[in-house]
Amino acid sequence: MSEYYLSIDIGASGGRHYVGCLENGRLAIKEIHRFGNGPVSDGSNLVWDTDRIFSEIITGMKKCAAAGIEPVSVGVDTWGVDYVLLDAGGERIGKSYSYRDMRADGMEDRFDALMPPSDLYGRTGIQRMSINTLYQLMAHMDERPADFDKARRLLMMPDYFHFLLSGEMCSEYTIASTSQLVNARTKDWDSEVISAAGVERSLFGDLHLSGAAIGGLRKGLADEVGYDCRVVLPCSHDTASAVAAMPALGASGFAGQGDTEGACEPLFLSSGTWSLIGCECEEPQLSEKSRELNYTNEGGYGYRYRLLKNITGLWMIQSIRRELAPEMSFDDIAEAAASADIDAAVDCADKAFLSPDSMYGAVRAWCAERGLRQPEGIGETAAAIYGGLASSYAKCIGELSDITGKRFTEFHVLGGGSKDEYLNALAAEKSGMAVHAGPSEATAIGSIAVQMISGGVFSDIQEARACIADSFGIKVYEGGEHVC
Repeated sequence: MSEYYLSIDIGASGGRHYVGCLENGRLAIKEIHRFGNGPVSDGSNLVWDTDRIFSEIITGMKKCAAAGIEPVSVGVDTWGVDYVLLDAGGERIGKSYSYRDMRADGMEDRFDALMPPSDLYGRTGIQRMSINTLYQLMAHMDERPADFDKARRLLMMPDYFHFLLSGEMCSEYTIASTSQLVNARTKDWDSEVISAAGVERSLFGDLHLSGAAIGGLRKGLADEVGYDCRVVLPCSHDTASAVAAMPALGASGFAGQGDTEGACEPLFLSSGTWSLIGCECEEPQLSEKSRELNYTNEGGYGYRYRLLKNITGLWMIQSIRRELAPEMSFDDIAEAAASADIDAAVDCADKAFLSPDSMYGAVRAWCAERGLRQPEGIGETAAAIYGGLASSYAKCIGELSDITGKRFTEFHVLGGGSKDEYLNALAAEKSGMAVHAGPSEATAIGSIAVQMISGGVFSDIQEARACIADSFGIKVYEGGEHVC
């Protein structure tokens, strides 16, 4: 009888429950439950309805039992940077803010007066973004200082859901690394950064590596869902889980090995709401060049580092679809973009596209400010966004090569965006590299793979990645020769 492992992958726009097992030596996955997600306004702020999210987690777990599946283990991953404060009794305090609330605008400049940007980057290796937990906490303390009088523990979002499942308060390394509060060298919370922000160090518990088993389900919860299983910390940051599922392809070996100057390495692009493009490194890249180019060193499986740039991604396409043509499919939008006659390609990394009231208006304003023809309608606007994304990828490839001294030979597109054929073809054209697209459910697959390593099914991440390459169809989009 097959042993099943349950991934609960919760993104900023939706959640998915997948179970996975080995069938004839290959990894097979099955969707069990899917639900919508997104920040909601409470009249003052954009916040997360964590109670509803957890109810969806339980609904999906019950569906496993209804399907006759009792998972060996379960793990949750989410987007990064957002957090929950808990009191001495483990009850949530106040609001669960969304990073799209923008209440932390300007906090980067205020923190600069407390710690020079070069010192902060040299300690954390995290790119400068107002959404980072560091800046969110400063804004939270300004607005609701009483919350911190009662707070006894801070948990990142997936850590909070693991706590609700198991009763154990554990902080997982990959999600913690997105906070800009973890020291890149020591791989632990950075007390000096935390102190400079005015936060108590006691709010932060010990960090645990991906794959740690933290116990079974709470007794009452096991009765409710119909089974007990281990709660295993996957790579709890969704991008870290997606990168864990990067297939082992070609002759370059596994990501993260052969970390020497001039070595051939694969690139990854986690393509979805965000575009996160980068490579795996054995050591953090903390140079001034890396800081100036605004690259981030997030934690990966087994203390690898994900050196990457965070670019607003397909959320821009989702936004203009919602504004201009909600009846159109994404395939139809891509077709309209392909036939559009416009040269404008917006800089998708520009802060203007992070959370505008109107994405269509923001794209047109960006073009107008630079003397470019403003796009009209869904096709031209999508073309400007798609062109901007592909151009950003090509630019990042050169920057990553300059920072690391590596020669990149493979470009892996992971996640839901791997199904966007127009963007993948455009990325191959702009980068001059062959693009390997898939698996589309990389985040869920990476979570399941880490749980399987914890359960002894795979010996290590290399064996898991080799199995993933054999198990899922990877489509290749050919590009020209790319010279770093």
